Amino acid sequence: MKKLGVKDRIIETASDLFYNNGYNQTGINQIIDEAGVAKASMYMHFRSKEDIAVAYLKRRHISWVSDLQDFVSNQITNREKLIASFDYLDSWLSSVNYRGCGWQNIITDLPHDHDKIRDQAVLHKNDVRVWVHSLLKDEDNLSDNEAMQLGDELVILLEGAIILSQIQKNKWPIEVAKRAAKKLLK
Repeated sequence: MKKLGVKDRIIETASDLFYNNGYNQTGINQIIDEAGVAKASMYMHFRSKEDIAVAYLKRRHISWVSDLQDFVSNQITNREKLIASFDYLDSWLSSVNYRGCGWQNIITDLPHDHDKIRDQAVLHKNDVRVWVHSLLKDEDNLSDNEAMQLGDELVILLEGAIILSQIQKNKWPIEVAKRAAKKLLK
């Protein structure tokens, strides 16, 4: 197995620390120590902890969206894909012991002046929203406006299921949100 380069070790280490410990609770020296890199090497790749967090969120976004799309790809209709997205949440969140959403977690732990990180969280959430809208816009019986409104309702169910599952450390919010989504998609 190929050893990771300095930049990748920093991002991988920081990803684990930010997700499990929190952004504010993770220091730059801890990232450097646990990644096994020199401070000068770290600063060759990143100017700040915020820049490392942006790299973490960009990678997480690509991975999460890809995993979601792979998970629902065997469904035939777009409505089935949307319902299956709740099954994806269940699979993902149970695998991380209901630790929750990396974007929701970092946003709640973020100092007010960290706009680059906030922008990444907004980008991710907007991309999920666009994905949901695009699936609904392909439905013959929905106008664009109806697809947007229904899509936003489904996004709220998805996001609410994530945060409430994290709080409860249980999958019941996902199951309830999935039932509500099925009613909306009839």
